This record gives sequence, C-alpha cells and structure tokens, in this order.
Amino acid sequence: MPPPRPTNSFADRLLDWWERNGRHDLPWQENRTPYRVWIAEIMLQQTQVGTVIPYFERFTTAFPDLESLGRAPIDDVLANWSGLGYYARARNLHAAAVLCLEENAGELPDEADALEALPGIGLSTANAIVAQAHDRRAPILDGNVKRVLARHAGIEGWPGRAAVLRKLWAEAELRTPDERARDYTQAIMDLGATVCTPRNPDCGDCPVAQDCMARRTDRIDELPGSKPRRVRPRRDATLLILENELGQILLQRRPPAGIWGGLWSLPERDEFECLPRGEAVASPAPVRHQFTHFTLDIRFERIRVESGSVVTDRQDRRWLSAQKALQSGLPQPVRRVVERLRSD
Repeated sequence: MPPPRPTNSFADRLLDWWERNGRHDLPWQENRTPYRVWIAEIMLQQTQVGTVIPYFERFTTAFPDLESLGRAPIDDVLANWSGLGYYARARNLHAAAVLCLEENAGELPDEADALEALPGIGLSTANAIVAQAHDRRAPILDGNVKRVLARHAGIEGWPGRAAVLRKLWAEAELRTPDERARDYTQAIMDLGATVCTPRNPDCGDCPVAQDCMARRTDRIDELPGSKPRRVRPRRDATLLILENELGQILLQRRPPAGIWGGLWSLPERDEFECLPRGEAVASPAPVRHQFTHFTLDIRFERIRVESGSVVTDRQDRRWLSAQKALQSGLPQPVRRVVERLRSD
C-alpha cells in the first residue's frame, strides 16, 4: 500500500489542472467500455492522438465489439487499419480477440496480468486499460509519462535502459493516487502530450513546475536522455506494377512476419525469376519510406501483361481493379501509388 500523500501532492495538483485544461471529449471517453479503451490504447502506441481519432472511429464502426473483431477475416481488420502503420498492432488485436472468444467467454480480462498475457499488450498498456476502463489504481508508463517523470524527478539516462526504467516505474508507483485512477491516468498523459512536450514545453502552464527538478536545474532539454544514435541503414526494393488487359493490377500478400506483415502489396521484383512479358510503360517516381530501424528506397516497374502470363493460381496473389485494391489492407506507400493509378 503506497504511503499517504500530503495535500497539494503531485497527483492533487495534476488532477486540479486536468479538470480545467485536460482532454474530456476524446471518442474513446464516450461510451467507455473495456473494448473501446483497449482499441484506443493499442492505436495510441507510437501514434499521436490527432492521428488516431479518425482511425479509431472507422475501426470501431467496422468492429463495434470484441466478438465482431474476433470473427472478422484478418484482411478486413488490416484494411480498416491501413495507413495507421505498425501493422503488428492490428494482427495482435485480432489474435487477442480470437483468444478472448475461445478462452474468456468473449470478454476482455479485467486484471492487468491476464491482459498482459494477450498479444500486443505490455505492462503499461495493461495498466492503462485497468485504470481507464475500470477506474482502478494501476500505474502507467507510456512515452508521455516517462518524459514527465524523468523531468520532474530529475532521472537521467535513456528510458530504454533497464536501470532507468526501474527508476521511472518506482516514480510512477509512488505518484499514482488510490482514488480517481481513471482521471489521473488521463491527466498525466495529457500533461505530457500538451504541456511537457519533447520540445519547447510550456512550463508556465505546468501545474507541477514549482518542484520540477529539470526546471530547477535548467536541464529541461536534457531530460529524459536521448536514445544512443545509430546510423539508420538503407535498403532497396523494386516493386512491380503489373496491369492486365482489364486494367487490373496484381497484388501479392506479404509474409506474416517482417515489414508490412500480412498486408497486400505490389509483388517484389525478386519474386519472379524473369520479368513477365509485356509492354513496359512509364513508372511512378521512386519513393523513400522511413521505418523505425531503417530507410527503404522503393523503385517501381510498370508493365502491361496478359493475365495468363503471370502465375496467379496461389492464394497469395490476386488481380484487382485499383478501386478494389484500395479496399484492401495496403502499405501506405503502395496505397499512394494505387491511388495515383486510379486517378489516371
């Protein structure tokens, strides 16, 4: 049991600020259910609120509850996720929903340890679901909270290091109040997202600036510590735009592991021992796509072929019109190319 907190504690000041300045109208705060909170928390991993909102609304319209998600084909799930990136999140959501249907009577667990056992849910996400959906005390440590606590407590080092992470968890545990877990969790996330930002934080509007160690020691720009810099490697790929006599393009499903796992994409040049016969036509300009750990330079080769000249008697290939292709789960750079083909 955490020790009693004095009046005007970190949590008290934060909650008072949140009442007046926090975000109270996010779509997952309306009709708040464990399922909707779970979807939002997964989408918010590595993605900002403003980007997530339209995807959340589209996704929960297509899959309004856990059962509809678990019984949906993975292609439909990926299609409704398309453009949000980090597609393993969508695959994990679907896998977790299937598990809940099979092993938990179609319900999302309400305990953090059981949630953490599901695909795609770590400790902070599990605790956020418990706090947000059930209003029970559960410390969280997402990226925004790490930044707030590192600055306020003066914790040095990159939060990705185990020793630094342990200190941050200790601070999260110490500061999380016994009451109003839902509001406090939202408040500290809002503070990091809107005030204690990575660059140019608004310390004048911060309710806990008075005893912030980073502010007192003039180290706001130094905390939290940065991830050690590495040279981001570059890779090259050539994607084929194969168009048949009906104007359809050939799509091929990516392997389940690796980049764009499970999505439909243009086939890679390496998939063919020799290029299909046909008429080469002007190709789209190359594009550069940034992944977390590397940069991918993509070239395109556009060829008009006869359908029979390409082997398509396999489940991972299909001919589709550009309009139909855009209804599939496509990687973002491929989606942009297909949209251009449709407009042409």
